[in-house]
Amino acid sequence: MPLGPTICDHRDADGGSPHSAHRAVVGQNGAVSDIPRRTVARTAKLASLPLGMAGRATMGVGKRIGGKPAEMVATELQQRTAEQVFQVLGQLKGGAMKFGQALSVFEAALPEEVAAPYRAALTKLQEAAPPMPATAVHRVLATELGPGWRALFREFNDRPAAAASIGQVHRAVWTDGTPVAVKVQYPGAGPALMSDLNQLGRLARIFGAVVPGLDVKPLIAELKVRVAEELDYLLEAESQRAFAAAYDGDPDICVPQVIDGAESILVTEWIDGIPLSQVIRDGSPADRNRAGLLLVKFLYSCPGRVGLLHADPHPGNFRLLADGRLGVIDFGAVNRLPDGVPDSIGRLARLALDGDARAVLEGLRAEGFVKPGVVVDPAGVLDYISPLLAPLRTDTFHFSRPWLRSEAVRLGDPRSELAALGRQLNLPPSYLLIHRVTLGGVGVLCQLGSEGPFRAEVERHLPGFAEPGTGAAAAAAAANVHRPGSRLRAPTPEQTTVVEPGLDDEDPPEIAPGRRRQTPK
Repeated sequence: MPLGPTICDHRDADGGSPHSAHRAVVGQNGAVSDIPRRTVARTAKLASLPLGMAGRATMGVGKRIGGKPAEMVATELQQRTAEQVFQVLGQLKGGAMKFGQALSVFEAALPEEVAAPYRAALTKLQEAAPPMPATAVHRVLATELGPGWRALFREFNDRPAAAASIGQVHRAVWTDGTPVAVKVQYPGAGPALMSDLNQLGRLARIFGAVVPGLDVKPLIAELKVRVAEELDYLLEAESQRAFAAAYDGDPDICVPQVIDGAESILVTEWIDGIPLSQVIRDGSPADRNRAGLLLVKFLYSCPGRVGLLHADPHPGNFRLLADGRLGVIDFGAVNRLPDGVPDSIGRLARLALDGDARAVLEGLRAEGFVKPGVVVDPAGVLDYISPLLAPLRTDTFHFSRPWLRSEAVRLGDPRSELAALGRQLNLPPSYLLIHRVTLGGVGVLCQLGSEGPFRAEVERHLPGFAEPGTGAAAAAAAANVHRPGSRLRAPTPEQTTVVEPGLDDEDPPEIAPGRRRQTPK
C-alpha cells in the first residue's frame, strides 16, 4: 500500500458546513428529471453513447479533411465524448453513476488541455443526481422503519442534502434531538445497478476515448463484486460502528455514530464540514495540505486499528470539520483485513527504496505479483517501481497533477519496454482492493495538490516499512493489534448475489421489508 500510484455513500453536497458557500444543486429550478427504471429505458440511454461517438467521429473526419490539425480534432472529440458520457451516467444513477464516480479519480492523470473541460462535469457527477420524489422516500421509510416512522424524528427534510449512486441523503433531527443523516436507498437499485455495469462492460471502447489507455473491464468487474455488499445498509452499519469505535476520541479523525438502520435505510449522526471536492476546487494551501495528510493517516491506520480498510477513497466521502478533524462518511465498501495490512507491502517498499532489486523481485514472486515461470529482469522491475515510490523517498512530498500525469505517460505507452514489463506482472486477488484504495487515494492527493510529511505518517502505520529494530517499526507493529472490525461477519452468498433483470422485464419490484436493527446511542 505504498503511496505512489500502482498504475492502474454520500456524494459531495454541502456537508452542512457554515463555511461553505457551495451547495450541491438538486432540482434548483424546481424541475426533476425522471429516472428510468425499466431496463429497456436504461439500456437505451447507455446505447446513445456509441451512437453519439460515431457521429462525433464522422464530424471529426470532416474537420480533418477541412484542414484542422489531427491533435486538435482528437482533443475536441475527447471533450465532447466526456461531456455526453458524464451527462448520461448522472441521469441513470445506479451502476452507471457509480462507474462514473470511480472513473473520476483518473481525472488528475489526464493531460491538462483536456482535463479542464471535464473537471466541472466530473465534480457535478460526484456531487449530485436527480432526486427521488418525496412520496417515494416516504414509502421506503414506512416499509423499513414502520408506518409510524415520523415519530422517530422531530424534523425530517424532504429535500435531499446529497445524492449517491444507490441512494440519497436527507437531513433530519432524531427523536432525542440529535441531528442525523438519513440515507435512503433507491427502490430497485440492485437490479438497475447490475444491469448498468453489465451494459457498461460492453461499451468499454467508449471510455477509452475519455481516458486513453484505461482498461475499464477490470474496474467494472471489481465494482460488480462489491455492489451487493453496498446494497445492504445493515452490513454498512456494522462496518461504520467498528470504525466509530476505533476512532472514538481521535484528535484527527471523526466517524459519525450509527443511530438506526435497516436493509435500505441508514441513520447516522450528522457532521458539518467542507467536502474535499470543495477543498480541491478552491481550498487554501493549508486546508489542502491538512486534508491530504489526514487522508493518508486514515487510510494507512484503519486496517491496523479496525481490521477493515475503507475501500472508497472518493472526495465525496470526506470533509474537513471546523475543529480541524477529517470527517469520514460512507462505509459501504470495505476490505476485510483481520490481520491488518500485510507487512510484505511495507517491506517491499523499503527494499525498493534501498535499491535492492533482487530482494524486491524475490518478494514480488513470493506474494504472487510475478507468476512462476515468468522471467523478468530485477533491475527492470526496480526501474518500473522506484519512481512510483517518490512520495516516500523524502521527508516531504508535493502531490500534483503533473507528477501523476508524468507517471501515467511513463507507464502507459503500450509501445514502451516498461509497459511490456508491466503486462508481465500480476495483481493477486488479495491485493485488489488495496491496489484500488492506493490508486484512488493518490488521485485525490494529486487533485488536492497536498504537500506534507507523508513518509513519517506511513512509517507510523504501515508494518514492515520502517527499518527493523527502530522505534518507528515497533510503533507500527503496536498499532496493528486492536481491530474491532476483525470480528465482523462476512456477507453471505445470498447477500453477494444480485439478480440482473432481462431486457424485457417489467419495472423492478418495490423493496421487500427490511431487517431493522435499532442501535442505542
